[in-house]
Amino acid sequence: MPIYHHLGQLPPKRHTQFRKPDGSLYYEQLFGTVGFDGMSSLMYHVDRPTQVKEIVGKQDMSPKIAEEKTITARKLLGFDVAPEDDFLASRKPLLVNSDVRIGVAAPRKSLRDYFYKNADADELLFIHQGSGTLRTMLGSIPFEYGDYLIIPRGMIYQIDFNTEDNRLLYAESNDPIYTPKRYRNHFGQLLEHSPFTERDYKLPRDLETHDEKGDFTIKIRKQGMLHELVYASHPFDVVGWDGYNFPYGFSIHNFEPITGRVHQPPPVHQTFETKSFVVCSFCPRLYDYHPLAIPAPYNHSNIDSDEVLYYVDGDFMSRTGIGPGYLTLHPGGIPHGPHPGTYEGSIGKTSTEELAVMIDTFRPLQVTEEAARIDDGKYYQSWLPHE
Repeated sequence: MPIYHHLGQLPPKRHTQFRKPDGSLYYEQLFGTVGFDGMSSLMYHVDRPTQVKEIVGKQDMSPKIAEEKTITARKLLGFDVAPEDDFLASRKPLLVNSDVRIGVAAPRKSLRDYFYKNADADELLFIHQGSGTLRTMLGSIPFEYGDYLIIPRGMIYQIDFNTEDNRLLYAESNDPIYTPKRYRNHFGQLLEHSPFTERDYKLPRDLETHDEKGDFTIKIRKQGMLHELVYASHPFDVVGWDGYNFPYGFSIHNFEPITGRVHQPPPVHQTFETKSFVVCSFCPRLYDYHPLAIPAPYNHSNIDSDEVLYYVDGDFMSRTGIGPGYLTLHPGGIPHGPHPGTYEGSIGKTSTEELAVMIDTFRPLQVTEEAARIDDGKYYQSWLPHE
């Protein structure tokens, strides 16, 4: 997300002496990705950010695969995943490949007993139920129902929930998550035809600066392993930072749908992109207004991608037997489209109240054991004519 932001105290010039009130130096750290070519931020710490006291252990976080190669359309009942207290333990990977891990989570408790860093992947969290505050080394972001949270890899964070009834969709991306290139000019500014603007972002605020020594547990995901480390100083000790690499939020309710006289293709709903998948937001909108328009989508063959739809709320006009928290997988290689009756039934309707998140991957997805446990087992037959 190419937008400049800053919080806290900063020296007037980069890479120069920046001293504490007692005359000692603050410790500068460049926080960036893609070598020195990607977006970065420059942070100033009270203590050295390199002080590891102990490496306690590690845990293999690799998902267990139930079906490596599939052509079966599936409906997964996401709300059937049982809530768990621990934030990381509650995250259940459902559909995965070498680029992305897509799953759901139902954490009951706030993440407060330790700090977390994903060194493998950018994270996208979509808040389906619940509210709270994402707390990071670069500031805090309050969140609520309908918010996307984008957390760049390497970001140390904790998360506070206001209640125990929380439901999240998440995607862990091995490629950086950006806003769609076609909506940005060559300076990086979002253009007038973009369905959202920089004004819609929820940027970090309320920078926490802790000057504390002791034992601070950080769980770091690296190469699919969860490593537990003990640091000698509080991870939230940044007195100031500036740059382009930081977490941010965006509400799906601020996505402004693009409509037309005839049915528009899915890319008009695009919200985020990577080299390996895209994320789209299906929001309440007016239907197509050609006098002979068919508002329901036409059948289409996603030959080059697997399509995952996460249903949030509303009427889901092209599907039957769908409810909030359901996920559907439509693998590449076979066409899919509206369920029987919905194509014809959409004619004459003027609007929809559906709310859904779509993730289209450019490599086939594998089905995990967690997904197999919540699969209804018959969705692939749901396009057969009703008897």
